[in-house]
Amino acid sequence: MSTRVKQDYDVIVVGGGAAGYFAAITCSEHHPGLRVGILERGAKVLSKVSISGGGRCNVTHACFDPAELVEFYPRGKRELLGPFHAWSPVDTIDWFERRGVALKTEADGRIFPVSDRSESIVSCLSETASESGVQLRTGVSVERFVATERGFELLVANESRLTCRRLLLALGGLKEGKLTQCLRGLGHTIEALAPALFTFHIDDALLRGLAGLSVEQVGLTVDGKDVRTEGPLLVTHWGVSGPAVLKLSSFGARWMRALDYRFSMSVNWTRAMSEASVVRVLESQRSAQPRKRIHGTPLFGIPRRLWERLVSMATSASDQNWSQLSNADLRSLSQGLTDCRLTVKGKSMNKDEFVTCGGVRLSEVQFKTMESKKQSGLHFAGEVLDVDALTGGFNFQAAWTTGFLAGRAMATSLNR
Repeated sequence: MSTRVKQDYDVIVVGGGAAGYFAAITCSEHHPGLRVGILERGAKVLSKVSISGGGRCNVTHACFDPAELVEFYPRGKRELLGPFHAWSPVDTIDWFERRGVALKTEADGRIFPVSDRSESIVSCLSETASESGVQLRTGVSVERFVATERGFELLVANESRLTCRRLLLALGGLKEGKLTQCLRGLGHTIEALAPALFTFHIDDALLRGLAGLSVEQVGLTVDGKDVRTEGPLLVTHWGVSGPAVLKLSSFGARWMRALDYRFSMSVNWTRAMSEASVVRVLESQRSAQPRKRIHGTPLFGIPRRLWERLVSMATSASDQNWSQLSNADLRSLSQGLTDCRLTVKGKSMNKDEFVTCGGVRLSEVQFKTMESKKQSGLHFAGEVLDVDALTGGFNFQAAWTTGFLAGRAMATSLNR
């Protein structure tokens, strides 16, 4: 690329999502007068913000201790601890509320706009960006970029060239292409890319006909893997979904992809009780209510239809009373309740939750400024990094935090 081009911007942000917008706004507010531009390849900006949380936008989560907050990040846990001290969910809440967006905290800790409309968040970001002087250009696809003596030069799809002194990549989930080639050319490593939040395809007689049924709390494990998740589980037409499944898919994103999403999973329908503890409960039930029908007395908070299926498949007590339950059937049922084996044969994305595991290697980024350790003046924010989180507003919080740090750092560097 030619370097004899007029300096178009002080700062260019590539990507019109949550992280990109927050970085651009922060940069402009910390250094008014800078020429800050957002380049978005699509026709619309903030598209993920618009559809997230079922159209309500789960802005952040009511977890205010950084040491606890980082536990929700399968990748980025260690690196985000310092940044969350610098910009936490408290700061996010205050930022939006000072700009007129009232927020509410739901029972599970998720935080949404009181309006229950993501448009409240989109409008706030768009209006604040405009008021702070950020220039937006949509339909602009950056093909590649190079470092120059004065900063960076970008080639966009229509062969025009743009230059800037500082460059921020806030591309969302990376895809292999020319930009990843540019990053590798600068010495950056791109960690393997894979979906991080998805549901499981399971075809098992235990679950057939139970679509729509939910279990309040289960425990999930996979043989040979050091991961266990707990939470609600939802039976779907194709298998299982729900928070417990999404957590497992997030922590196991890489090895599940390596297994082509085919593996055996153990479900503890009692959440975390041991088989011995369940045996004692079943024995107590048999003694206390011998004349009650086993099918008609579901235990451990298990929905009746699922309980009946579990009893039928684990025992010969098709329609017996508790007094008729043999010791052998009792042990078989306890095993089925605490170690129910299901075979996963594929995946599906979870509604609007499309988060990517992988991206720029974290050890190659300075997390106080989000600046590349490989190339001065190049910054990163959001999902372009090998950072991702569980559902519940945590991915957006990472976007706000890394966007803030990058924006502030770029403004500071250009104010010297």
